Amino acid sequence: MDTEDSWVHLLKNRLQQNQYAYKILNSSITGDTTQGGLARLPRLLAKYQPEIVIIELGGNDGLRGIQPAVSRKNMSAMITQSQQAGAQVLLAGIKLPPNYGSQFIQQFESMYKDLATKYDTLLVPFFMDGVVFEPQHMQADGIHPNELGQKVLLDNIWEILAPALGQTPE
Repeated sequence: MDTEDSWVHLLKNRLQQNQYAYKILNSSITGDTTQGGLARLPRLLAKYQPEIVIIELGGNDGLRGIQPAVSRKNMSAMITQSQQAGAQVLLAGIKLPPNYGSQFIQQFESMYKDLATKYDTLLVPFFMDGVVFEPQHMQADGIHPNELGQKVLLDNIWEILAPALGQTPE
């Protein structure tokens, strides 16, 4: 899939269309974990001094069976670092397939709401809502959203992000 079709690029376009002056920096790495995100974040915060940080991580932690307490600790550190750098944080929640067991899933999925409440962040409860169970929105691998799915992901983020952006310029 072309990067121009990704939800991040679509977000950049929507911000421009709505006359917001925000610039987008996509520092994501496909297949990354919360540990990888945490390792890269301090340098990125120092270099770019963002106003808003969108954290859409954790899915690969869950799929790899990384203990939810480890993911929670990493996410907590990312939120704290972002807020200490003056950024507002938006967490994008992920859900896991049922084969991981109810206890693991409950611990993992509650992480997003718990952290959003604890740190007063914005929250997209389920980032992949309207995508993951819709075959027309998924690539052939059944794991990654296609171009149609990317548009839904953007809408999921935009619904929570837009009110936090304030008024558009006249």
